[in-house]
Amino acid sequence: MVWHRCELRTLYVDTDRSQVVYHANYLRYFEFGRTSLMRDANYPYKQIEDSGYVYPIIKTELNYHSPLYYDDLMMIHTRPAMMELVKVQFDYLITRADNGEIVCTGFTRHCAVNGNGLPVEIDARTIALWQQFPR
Repeated sequence: MVWHRCELRTLYVDTDRSQVVYHANYLRYFEFGRTSLMRDANYPYKQIEDSGYVYPIIKTELNYHSPLYYDDLMMIHTRPAMMELVKVQFDYLITRADNGEIVCTGFTRHCAVNGNGLPVEIDARTIALWQQFPR
């Protein structure tokens, strides 16, 4: 499957005392990649929420391969992965933009819920997006 790509530069606030990017910030980078993919697919999260759906994360996995430091430019690769009745998953690959070195891999799994927080079937537009995403 083809990866959606976007660039992001680390900020000073992203680093910890050891001058590397703090591990939890990679979840923010995953979110940046995911929202960028959805925006570029003409279905930003704002529209999803306005249609009555929310997709909270129910599971995540991060695997760290190499650290990022302040002012590093990264490439965030994101792609839709598995889809079930009420669940969707995005896969991620973060690399250094200058040399392609793998920094972090992982996924986020989401459950479709309505405005009352109850699980519901995935909305038709998200299903269509998954089916149309280049493979």
